[in-house]
Amino acid sequence: MKNTIRTAAVGGFIALQSIAGYCAEPDAHAHPHWSYSGPSGPDKWSEVDSKFTSCSQGKVQSPIDIHTADAQHAALSELKFDYQASPLKLIDNGHTIQVNYAPGSFLTVDGKRYELLQFHFHKPSEERIDGKRYALVAHLVHKNAEGQLAVVGVLMEPGAKRPMIKTIFDNLPLQKEKETEVPGVSINIATLLPENRAYYTFSGSLTTPPCSEGVTWYVMKNAVPVSAQQIAQFGHVYKMNARPVQAVNGRLVQVTD
Repeated sequence: MKNTIRTAAVGGFIALQSIAGYCAEPDAHAHPHWSYSGPSGPDKWSEVDSKFTSCSQGKVQSPIDIHTADAQHAALSELKFDYQASPLKLIDNGHTIQVNYAPGSFLTVDGKRYELLQFHFHKPSEERIDGKRYALVAHLVHKNAEGQLAVVGVLMEPGAKRPMIKTIFDNLPLQKEKETEVPGVSINIATLLPENRAYYTFSGSLTTPPCSEGVTWYVMKNAVPVSAQQIAQFGHVYKMNARPVQAVNGRLVQVTD
């Protein structure tokens, strides 16, 4: 995020310009280099920098493979989305395409109000449902007044073209690590949400270094369609930017009735 306070609030990841590709700060040379493959890939993240030890030592790491048979059905609180339109501001931060969102949009759940800071994409989806990975996932990153993070995952699968995704992917930045505002263009992330708001929830972490824990995850049960062309557009920039699934380690995964 360009706003230093808002960016830093999302922990080491947004201080790195993203939480899940979750990703890099404007000056890539000022921070340890990590990637999704090779000698700086996920299994080596904790060796890249001493601040990244949670990536290997954490006990509630994300993403996970959600086994529906093991998920506990519960009368969970409704996710109340109060999203407003925002000018389209994008950054290719070296790990993903991130959209920095204007202040004033919120998620309320369990009496807590979280402001939407940014959202970004992974290909394929980092989360799995019964072993299945989806073509794309968008991670919507929120923070409340106490600094606690909540991330909403919206899974995407091949289908009809999605207008909001078209607006974003037709304006992908040509230069990395520099925020670009598209003049006269705004979006509303609410149009990406599935009509059925059922979800899985669990405690987890950032899915990129420093892999900080204490993040509450809400993964929407129902995927939304995007076109094969839109999937390919993102794939031209990031062919694969997904962390492997992590051990569940006995943590509770709940699902709405």
